[in-house]
Amino acid sequence: MSPYGPAMSLLIEQFEMLPGIGRKSAERLAHFILMCPSEKALGLADAIRTVKTTVRPCAVCFNLTEGPTCAICSDTRRDPQVVCVVEQPRDLISIESSGAFQGMYHVLQGRISPLEGMGPEQLTIDALVKRIRREGVREVVMATNPTLEGDGTALFISNLLADLPVKITRLARGIASGSVLEYANREMLADAMRGRHSF
Repeated sequence: MSPYGPAMSLLIEQFEMLPGIGRKSAERLAHFILMCPSEKALGLADAIRTVKTTVRPCAVCFNLTEGPTCAICSDTRRDPQVVCVVEQPRDLISIESSGAFQGMYHVLQGRISPLEGMGPEQLTIDALVKRIRREGVREVVMATNPTLEGDGTALFISNLLADLPVKITRLARGIASGSVLEYANREMLADAMRGRHSF
């Protein structure tokens, strides 16, 4: 039996649905909301409502946007002939923060993962293939996560694009700049050895 009333119990249950939030953290958050000034709590509720009603996938790349297209797709200084394929909008943000890529993006909205019920039809793969055909893209950079599912998704897309005149590349893997070999794990070292290049 819960020591809380129905309203507080419902709030705790809602917080528990957030990733990385367990029962104790949910209770702390609920108590914070209860004890903070009303304008702060209602401001949070308004921000959640606003983001849920105004943010949508970009009509071109499926990044998050509040308009028809995102700021990246609207930027005429970027190279539309190079498209970087990522799993989620947060992956796009990580690559953008490096400042090393000046092409366009395509967000898959996930990865192929049969155990999680995610097949190619749940992703934006068809839209990617149509976009490459329509816009005459010359290079597709596979930037899916270096996991079994991420690599499988990249391979699936590569096979779909095999008959098109497009160069397919993937992000380099291996030892990070400034790291020490003795702290690298076996997979990192194997990727670095396989991906070695001229000095």
